[in-house]
Amino acid sequence: MNHWSLALGLVLGVLALREATAHTHHLHNAQKEREADGTRTPRDHGHYSNGEHNADFDHEAILGSVKDAEEYDQLPAMEAKRRLEILLVKMDRDNDKHIDRKELHSWILRSFRMLSEEESSERMDEVDEDEDGYVTWAEYIAETYGIKDPEDQQLLDQEDQVEEQRLLREDRQLFNAADKNIDGRLDDMEFLAFSHPEESPDMLPIILQQTLEEKDTNSDGLIDFQEYIGDKGKEQDREWLLTEKDKFDNDHDKDGNGILDRNEILAWVVPTNE
Repeated sequence: MNHWSLALGLVLGVLALREATAHTHHLHNAQKEREADGTRTPRDHGHYSNGEHNADFDHEAILGSVKDAEEYDQLPAMEAKRRLEILLVKMDRDNDKHIDRKELHSWILRSFRMLSEEESSERMDEVDEDEDGYVTWAEYIAETYGIKDPEDQQLLDQEDQVEEQRLLREDRQLFNAADKNIDGRLDDMEFLAFSHPEESPDMLPIILQQTLEEKDTNSDGLIDFQEYIGDKGKEQDREWLLTEKDKFDNDHDKDGNGILDRNEILAWVVPTNE
């Protein structure tokens, strides 16, 4: 395959690693993965772990499937090279036998979408108890929270379950928003929007609403620095506060007016895969 020119040699490099090491791939439940500050976890969060490069992430980013990555790891060398050649042809959109950065970028975004669809399908299989191809609210809370009766208020009445109460409330809001035809159940596309709301434009208003409900203590529709750090800021040292202030000012407050408007809030809590 020396006739192919690759951006940074990335595709050949990351997939060639299969011959040197065995990997264990995992489906990621993106819906529940949140950073400490409440932001949604970006798709590339697994690229490095504790400073160590994660080759599994590279495989999945190129192949667009955890299952395909697992299979690829087990292929004989010649079959792996044959399949890689097919991938390269698909990546090379202008057929010039050169994978430039733009083509590689487009391919990885495509892979990210496919990974989300795979994750959602896997999760739906777990939740769809009666296997009818739909997920009801009752099925979801039974599998996720152990609540067998949707009318059971026991969880909501327990003072030590504040976080679970919030998650349950937010999940209900997301479920209702994803249920486009309002039939009380989610098909596969609706469940994808529910399980990966950060990737569905129609769901972003709900994410914004939930963020404001949690952070906007003075109900002005904006978030200032004190609201941004929340109560945990009282427990932190000066160095932490300075670091967070720098992030607030330079990463999130794009217009430099000292507060985050709705667009800036969404840019903060929903990192783009771009």
